Amino acid sequence: MALSWKARRRWSLVILLVGLPIYIVAAVTILNLLERPPIWLEFLVYAGLGILWALPFRAVFRGVGRADPDAEGEE
Repeated sequence: MALSWKARRRWSLVILLVGLPIYIVAAVTILNLLERPPIWLEFLVYAGLGILWALPFRAVFRGVGRADPDAEGEE
């Protein structure tokens, strides 16, 4: 079942405002528990995790920034 544009927009907001901060805290906590690696490796891990978190949510974020395709000529 495909989500409507309005539902995708709401879910993307929830993901960005709630899910992303939780993911950031989890990534920092896990990396700190493993002892601090060299700065270049730490940078690569954070860059990789920064890309990795968004992959499962591509379908939710796709087209959210555009105008509502179901709107009837409201300008």
